[in-house]
Amino acid sequence: MEHLNQTFFLWLNAPEHPNALVVTLATFFAEWLVWAVPILIVTGWLRGDKNTRKTLLVAAASGGLGLLTNQIIGLAWSHPRPFMIRLGHTFMSHVADSSFPSDHLTLWWAVAFSLTFQRDTRLAGIGLTLLGAPVAWARIYLGVHFPLDMLGAATVAALTSWLAFRAARWYLEPSYRLTSSIHRRIFGRWIALGWVRK
Repeated sequence: MEHLNQTFFLWLNAPEHPNALVVTLATFFAEWLVWAVPILIVTGWLRGDKNTRKTLLVAAASGGLGLLTNQIIGLAWSHPRPFMIRLGHTFMSHVADSSFPSDHLTLWWAVAFSLTFQRDTRLAGIGLTLLGAPVAWARIYLGVHFPLDMLGAATVAALTSWLAFRAARWYLEPSYRLTSSIHRRIFGRWIALGWVRK
């Protein structure tokens, strides 16, 4: 399995002298696109209604649980990144920690999968799920992940998003009341001006 993992990595990894435009595009997908997730959640919370906010809380719980799961996996089984074993070419700086599963993709897909569980956000969830593919490619292309890291991310994301969705009846209402209270305290003035929904 590891031989196959490395073979697919070398097939997808950038050549020694890659096209600068492709590297720039890959860097955008690998490093910057993930910021769309917190922006989406914050914007949706500030502008959305009660149902939207509850959906986003479940999505945030999915992402958080996914990242926690990854930390546990990394402590139990540390898998080196390609550059740690001098495999392929690396065009992105990264700390030398465990590669499996990919945190970026776990967060992205956990939120995306969570949104697909809700009727009102299903299309957005499907769109985010599809956008995860170029993120996965970019992190392999730039030399910081293996293909199996992405498969691991998809598996963790699917599991944690399902768990967060199924367990919502236990945590959603109290967490919604807490976050709504914090929201009113922080944005009280903006709410009064009509810039932010109550």
